[in-house]
Parts: sequence; structure tokens; C-alpha cells
Amino acid sequence: MTKLRQTAITALMNFSRWPHSPQIWLSFGLGFIACFLMSQKVVDFAAGQDTLLQLFEPFLWTFGDANSILLISLCLLLLFGDMPNLGNETPLFLVRTSRFCWMAGQLLYLTLATTLFVLFILLSTCVLCGARAFSGNMWSETAAILGYSGIGESIAVPAFVKVLELTLPYQCTLHIFGLMLGYSLVLSALIFFFNLLKGRRGMLAGAAFSGFGFFLTPQVVTDWFRLGPTESRIANILFGWLSPLNHATYYMHNFGYDNLPRLGDSYLVFGAASLAVYLLAFWQVRKYSFNFTGTER
Repeated sequence: MTKLRQTAITALMNFSRWPHSPQIWLSFGLGFIACFLMSQKVVDFAAGQDTLLQLFEPFLWTFGDANSILLISLCLLLLFGDMPNLGNETPLFLVRTSRFCWMAGQLLYLTLATTLFVLFILLSTCVLCGARAFSGNMWSETAAILGYSGIGESIAVPAFVKVLELTLPYQCTLHIFGLMLGYSLVLSALIFFFNLLKGRRGMLAGAAFSGFGFFLTPQVVTDWFRLGPTESRIANILFGWLSPLNHATYYMHNFGYDNLPRLGDSYLVFGAASLAVYLLAFWQVRKYSFNFTGTER
């Protein structure tokens, strides 16, 4: 119990910096602005049609798209770019506990902070559409128009018919939230691990991870190599399995009639990848050189 308490206190110490950190405020502020810019077209469309939205639909139609997930996850580069934060209290924690207990606290903070950030994104989209929303677990007339008329595709709102027909808003929200969280946890873990290496290249590693996912999206590959329908379908399946960004995209999954990953497969991939990076971080901290250059406020 003592080790668990020390781990929790170490994590809470990181959270105690939040009220006074411009970096944290900027990360969440940029996240909210991104939510506003990306979800506003859904709200404007509903206003133009004089229809209501289900409360979670702006989140679903915005972050059911790979590009939106990629954009919002880049805020994590700013949120965790300075991890591990070697504050004035770090020498005391290392003396009173151990570097492994300290590391466990850092990883607990990383997991909780990532979850809070993704939850903030979900709540932000709900607030932005609150004036035109209802809370029932049923698709709105706006979703039906976007999905069945093809208008959603023309205005880049991914309201896919198979999503409307095979699930309901609450269940869909849980899955999209879980997929975003899984992708974000892997990204934040990579940033942290590469910051433990010489040169602190966490920002570069995070950007490379995001770029890898973007360049393996089926649409990008199809456009670059001018693939035909048959080759495009093969690429869609292949990169649906290989790209972490595709694993985070809800409609890029097998709903019973194709060879794409199932939702459970993607959760397993993200869980295994996060755990693997966390274990590497525990291995790396054994030889991590703590350099304290002086006190700072």
C-alpha cells in the first residue's frame, strides 16, 4: 500500500502544476478551438435545415474521421512535450521512494492526463451543440439527412450509413471515445519514452508516429499511386491493419462483412502497444541520467 500511495502522490504532483502552466492551458485551449472549428459545420448544417442533433453527434461525425483524430492528437505533443518534468520536488521523491516508483507515478499521470484530455474534447463538442441537441439514444433527423442523402460526404462529415444502421449514438460514442483514447495513449507513451532517451526526441517521435498513420490512410495511398478499384480495396484492407490512425477511425472496422480489423482487435493493438512502450520506459529509467540545473518556480 505504501508503494501505491507514493505512486499516487507522484502523479498528483504533476497535476498540481496545471493551474500555473501556460503549456497546459494552451493545450486545452487549442483543443477547444479545434473542436469548434471542426464541429461547427455539423451545427451550422443542422441550423440551416432547422433540425436537431443528438447530443453526441458532433463528436461522432467529427472524430469518426482520421484527419480530425490526427489534428486533435497533435495537442498531446504540446501537453506532454516536457515529460518527464524534473521539478524541485523530484530529488526528494527519488530519495524517499525509488526511481521505479517515481516512474510508475509518471506513467499513471500520463494515463490519467490523456484520459482527461480526450474527455475534455468529448464534453467540448457537447457544449458547442447544446442549444440544438437532445439526449435520447437515437439518431437525429440531421444524421439521417447527412447519411442517406450523400450530403455528409460532400461537406466532409463522415455520417456513414453502416454506422447509422448498425449502432446507436451512446454505443458509438463509447467506441469512438475508446479508439481515440487508445491512439492517444500510444502517442503520449511514445513521447514520454523518447524523452527518456538521449536528446529528448519525444516531439519528433510523436510527429513521426502521427505522420506514419496519415501516410498509410487508404485515401492518401490511392491518390498517390493512382490505384484502381481492385487495388484500392486491397490497400484499404492492408493499411486498415497496418496504420494506427486507421485503427482509431471507427468506420475503418469490420462490422461483419469485410476483412478490416474488428473493434476488439484495435483495442488489443492499442493496449498491447501502450503496455510495450510503458515496459520499455521502465527498462530505460534504470540508466536515465537525472540532471538538475537549479531551482525554478
